Amino acid sequence: MKPYNPTIHDRRSIRLKGYDYSQAGLYFITICCDNKICRFGKIVDNEMLLNNYGKIAFEEWAKTPILRPQIELDVFIVMPNHMHAILKINDKPRMGELPSPNNTTIDDKHYEINDSRGVLHTPYITIDDKPRESNTPPRSPSQTLGAIVRGYKSSVTKQLTLMGFEGKLWQRNYYEHIIRNEP
Repeated sequence: MKPYNPTIHDRRSIRLKGYDYSQAGLYFITICCDNKICRFGKIVDNEMLLNNYGKIAFEEWAKTPILRPQIELDVFIVMPNHMHAILKINDKPRMGELPSPNNTTIDDKHYEINDSRGVLHTPYITIDDKPRESNTPPRSPSQTLGAIVRGYKSSVTKQLTLMGFEGKLWQRNYYEHIIRNEP
């Protein structure tokens, strides 16, 4: 296989040129399934019903602030063939600083995320069992938005593969918007 050459392969980045995606701020992201295939559940009566794959996608995203202490989750939702999320990257935490166990909890009925700002939730999700426990210990991750998304996609793919999923789960890349006020 030939090495990547931008003049031949014509892959243009969709990221903001020169922007540091590890800097503190709010980001809105959308991550889509390959070929827009509905893998995470279905919508019935305006309510998102997660299947087992969808529950894993939800739980893996909910674990993000535990694995990455500089991250705060805002609202997010897993849809049948994609997920939307708003997340905040804080200034880098001090060495050894971890989030308080009381900062992030998962309610087993609606998967509400509770934090010091109040309840942040995905109100249209119904599930029928409690979250799975993971045997994977947290690792020291990179601090960029791309690394966060890459780690999430990898973790969900690994979990679904263990459940027997075969094939390509995610479309290449992800969509993002930097949330900011114009000066």
